[in-house]
Amino acid sequence: MVRTSVAMAALTGTTTKLTRIRENRPTSGLSKQHTTAVAAVAQMTGSKVDGNYVGSDELLIEPGTEKLDKLTLDIGTAGSISLVMQAVLLAARNHDKTLTLDIIGGTNVMWAPPLDSYQMVLFPLMKRMGINARVDILERGFYPLGGGHVVATLDPIGEISPLILTDLGEFKGIKGRVFVQHLPDKIGTEMVEACKKKLAPKYDVEFEFQKSTGNSRGAGMVLVAEYENGLISSNVLTSRGHSAAQSGEDAANDLITEMGTGATVDSHTADQLLPYMAMATGYSEFVVSKISKHLLSQMDTLESFLDVKFGVERKEDGYHFTINPGGTE
Repeated sequence: MVRTSVAMAALTGTTTKLTRIRENRPTSGLSKQHTTAVAAVAQMTGSKVDGNYVGSDELLIEPGTEKLDKLTLDIGTAGSISLVMQAVLLAARNHDKTLTLDIIGGTNVMWAPPLDSYQMVLFPLMKRMGINARVDILERGFYPLGGGHVVATLDPIGEISPLILTDLGEFKGIKGRVFVQHLPDKIGTEMVEACKKKLAPKYDVEFEFQKSTGNSRGAGMVLVAEYENGLISSNVLTSRGHSAAQSGEDAANDLITEMGTGATVDSHTADQLLPYMAMATGYSEFVVSKISKHLLSQMDTLESFLDVKFGVERKEDGYHFTINPGGTE
C-alpha cells in the first residue's frame, strides 16, 4: 500500500497522507526499502515528502512535476530491490524518456519477489501489455549483507493494452534457473537433481546454472512453467537447517501445486500487474488460486486514485479477478 500509494500520488498529482503504516506488523512503520522507494519517487518526480524515515507511521506526499530519467539508489541493507523497483517503475508511467535505475541492495531475499522472476515472468507479461522493462543482475545480494547491484530500464509507456489471462492454453515446458554465490557448486547441483527427480517423469526441466560473485553469499532457484498464453512460477532460497536437496524439492512441489490449481498467474505476480491493468485501455482478467492481502490492498489503493472497478468471483478453477478501467464491476 505504501509503495503503490506514493507512486500513484506522484503519477496522478494527488496530495496524499498515509497513517498507521504497517501498524500490525512485528516491526511497524516504514522499513529501509520503503524509505528508499519513497525517496526515489520523490526525487524522480520533484515531489515533497514528510515523515520518510525508518519506523515512521505517517507519510505526507505532495506531488511534483519533474521527470528525471536517471536514478542511482543504495538501499544500504539487504532490502529488496524488486520492491523498490515496483514503486519507481509505476511512478514513471508517464515519462517521455527511457528511465534508467542503478540500484544496490538485495536481489534475492525472503518475503519479496526475486529479480529473476521479474526477468522470467513479470516483464514478459508486461511486454504483452506494451510495456518494455528490462533488468540486468550485475551482482546478487542476499540477507543480511545485501550489496547486490542491478541496472534496470523502462521505455516510455504509451497506451497500455489490457491483458486477458483466463486460459493458459497449451503447455510448452518448464525452465529453471539456479544461482549460487560464494557457496560450493554442489549446492546448486543438489537443488537441480532433487527438483528434476520430483518433476520426473512427467516434466523435464531445462536448467540455467548461474555462478556469481558479490559481497554476500546464498543460493536459490526459480522455476517457470511456460504455456501458450501465460507463465506460472515458483521460487526458493536455501537457508541454514534446510538442505539444498529439500529446497529443490520445495520449488518443484510449489510449482506442481500451482499448476494444478487452475490459476493463470501466481498471486505475487498478480498484485504487481494490477496497477498496469487498472490503467489499461480496456477490460483485463486473470485467475489466482488464492487471494493475498497484498492483492486486496492493491485493489483498495488503486480505487482511491483511479476510475477503475474490480470484481472477484470464486469459481471451480480459482478466483477470477476482473479489472474494468472507467467501468462497473
